[in-house]
Amino acid sequence: MNAILQVESISILDVEVEIFRKDIKNIHLRVYPPEGFVRATVPFDMDRDAIRLFLVKKISWIRKQQEDFRKVERQTPRDFLRRESHYFLGLRYLLDVVESNEKQQVVQKNKKTLVLQMRPEASHIKAQEIMDAFYRNELKLIVSSLIEKWEPLLKVQVSDWQVNKMRTRWGTCNPEKKRILINLELAKKPPRCIEYIVVHELVHLLERTHNEHFIELMDSFLPNWRALKHELNSLPVSHADWNY
Repeated sequence: MNAILQVESISILDVEVEIFRKDIKNIHLRVYPPEGFVRATVPFDMDRDAIRLFLVKKISWIRKQQEDFRKVERQTPRDFLRRESHYFLGLRYLLDVVESNEKQQVVQKNKKTLVLQMRPEASHIKAQEIMDAFYRNELKLIVSSLIEKWEPLLKVQVSDWQVNKMRTRWGTCNPEKKRILINLELAKKPPRCIEYIVVHELVHLLERTHNEHFIELMDSFLPNWRALKHELNSLPVSHADWNY
């Protein structure tokens, strides 16, 4: 049984930790960007004193993760105005806005310019939808080719994958259903970082947890994954990319 059975919170040295109790054997501790939200998933029958002791031992690591996330550059909200900066595949582009009754779309004009073509009466929300559609289509092409590349190398097969807006993770994997979700925000990141996330999620089809076996697999198939992980988590993030 994998369903979450109980949720509570514990405060450790002024650090608030959300506790998920599940039918598992080991504790899983994660710190999420942008401000370092902390979540621990623990065995259902683990008592609070044991949880507190574990978290106290991990407090230095938690504070280090929180500090690293707070140093990451944040973009201000996008207004979709001419010469506004937007990222695509790790590169910074300037936006050119064209009002037209033709197809509403985003086109990569050159290595420096993205053209947002939309109707004169289009709202800010519509502009965001058009931009998201561009990012989604481009990211799907990349993810599709990466899955095709890595499935035979890892000797796994995905039954389904999708690109979604996600609030706290770059990607997720459901090993039982062999289903992978990829964060739409990755369309703004370098292709090498996208590949790291795809490989990371595919490896979860071989090992569901981030244990030593998982790390050994990552080291074997993608030896520079730690550098890619650091690069990805150090890149600028949108003001609203992460929420809880």
